[in-house]
Formats: sequence, C-alpha cells, structure tokens
Amino acid sequence: MGNLIKVLTRDIDNNGGNFFLDFENAQPSQSETAVWESVNKVLMEARVILDDLQAYRGAGEEIRQAIQSPGVERVQEKAWSAVVPLVAKLKSFYEFSQKLESSLQCLLDVLTSSGSTPTQHLEQKQALARQFAHIMHFTLRFDELKMTNPAIQNDFSYYRRTISRMRINNLSGDASNEVNNELANRMSLFYACATPMLKTLSDATSKFVSDNPDVPLENTTDCLSTMASVCKVMLETPEYRSRFTSEETVLFCLRVMVGVIILYDHVHPAGAFVKTANIDMKGSIRVLKEQPPSSVEGLLNALRYTTKHLNDETTSKQIRNMLQPN
Repeated sequence: MGNLIKVLTRDIDNNGGNFFLDFENAQPSQSETAVWESVNKVLMEARVILDDLQAYRGAGEEIRQAIQSPGVERVQEKAWSAVVPLVAKLKSFYEFSQKLESSLQCLLDVLTSSGSTPTQHLEQKQALARQFAHIMHFTLRFDELKMTNPAIQNDFSYYRRTISRMRINNLSGDASNEVNNELANRMSLFYACATPMLKTLSDATSKFVSDNPDVPLENTTDCLSTMASVCKVMLETPEYRSRFTSEETVLFCLRVMVGVIILYDHVHPAGAFVKTANIDMKGSIRVLKEQPPSSVEGLLNALRYTTKHLNDETTSKQIRNMLQPN
C-alpha cells in the first residue's frame, strides 16, 4: 500500500507539470542569488562559445596543401599557423564543458533537495529552472553545430600528428600554444563523441547521483521528467503558448524538452521509453511533429540517435514507428 501511495503521489506530482515556467523573464529570489550568479557567469560565456563555434571554419585547405607538399617548408608553416589558433579555440570549448558540468551539478543540488517535490522546486525556483533549461538549450545547440562541422576533428588530428612529428624531430612550436599530451588525449575523446556536450551532462548527472547517495535517484530523474512535462504542456496549451513574447521561445522549449528526455534516458536505469517512465513520450514526439519540419528534424534525430534505450525490447512498437525517419 505504501508503495502504491508513493507511485500515486509521484504521478500526481508529474501531472503537476501543468504550470507556466517563465523561460523569458524569471528572476532569482534572495535565497537563489548565490547559485544564480555563479551559473549566470557560465551562461554568459556559453553565448560566446556558441558564436565562436558557429564561426569556426577550419583549416581544411591549408592542411590539404600541406599534405600534398610535405617537403615545402613554407606550405607546412602556413598550415601550422592556421591550425594553432583553431586548436586554442577547441581547447577553450573543451575547458568550458567542465565549467558547464560544475554548473549543472550546482543546480541539481538545489532542484533535487529533499523537502519539496520536483514540481514545487521548478515552480518556486523558476530562475534556477530557467538556468537549467538554458544549459540544456546550449548543449543541444553546441552538439548540433559540432555534428555538422567535420573540420573540428580534422584540424585536431592534423595538430596531433604535426606535434608528434615535431617532438620526434626535437622541434618546438610555440610552447605557450601547445596542448600537452594528457589534455590532448582528453580532448580527442571529447571530440570523438558525436554529441560531446550531452555526454558531459549525462556523465555529470550520473556522477551527481553516485556522489550523493543520500539523494534518491528519483529526485533527479523526476526533476528531469517534470521539466519535460512542463515544456510539453506549455507547447500544447494555447493559453501558455500565447504568453511567449518570441517565437524563439518555442524552439527553446522544444530543445529543452528533448534535452531533458535524452538526459533522463541516460541516467535512469530503465530509460525514458518504458511505459513506467514518468515521461509522456508519445505526446512529446507528437508536439515535435506538429512543428515545421525544418526546425525540429535535428531534435527528432537527437531522439533517434543519441538516446540509450530507444532500441530496447521494452520500447513500444508505436514509439519506434513514430520516430522512424520519413
């Protein structure tokens, strides 16, 4: 009986996702200010990171010429001069992922604490919920841009090959620009992943759960499923949707919904696609499919290819069919 009450209260709480979360204007209360200010610094930097990534063009042409003319010193130097500042950018992106990880854990600390349900936390701490949403939005946007830019891995591979050749020949580039071997290995693993920022958040959330054994796993997964529910309800309820002052907020909401579903799928042992998950998966996919295809194809692909449990036997045929590419 006790378990039944627990399940019912959790279901009732999940239906409590029916409230308006002000993603556009929520401001911190006094008790939220310290966490809000520390996360806000990271989010300000996130904008710069996205601008830099969007502007990242790569050194493909210089590298191609250097490979074609291995003995021509001038061509080699030109390629090296093109790649070094780009690798400094890639290093800054990687280092930023660690700041994002720490911000996410700060927010989870507050939004999963005992004493309030996930709905109460998100409704009463809207400024922090909004920051959590901004982290998810940044993550999906970063990974979308990275996935469509093969120059990133090509530039970094060329850099590593050239550095190892210089070491063998006892030549030194500009030492201040050099990425040491240990950092280069970590960066290689980061960029080899199709969705590196999502993996960072997923690992950070799993680490948060294992580092805080006194916080039940449900506190974290319910926080994610409630956020997904809030986004879905706001998108499909005309009264809420009409309160968005910008069409951009619709895309923001869709990205956040998909981001928290993917995160839930990675963190919850059974994933987000089982019937017992506190996520209305069919409703969420339906909301996505009601939008213009050009704005949601990347998000549907994220659900298709970056979730962990979609192809499990426990996933219903209907959900798999809904996610089939047209």
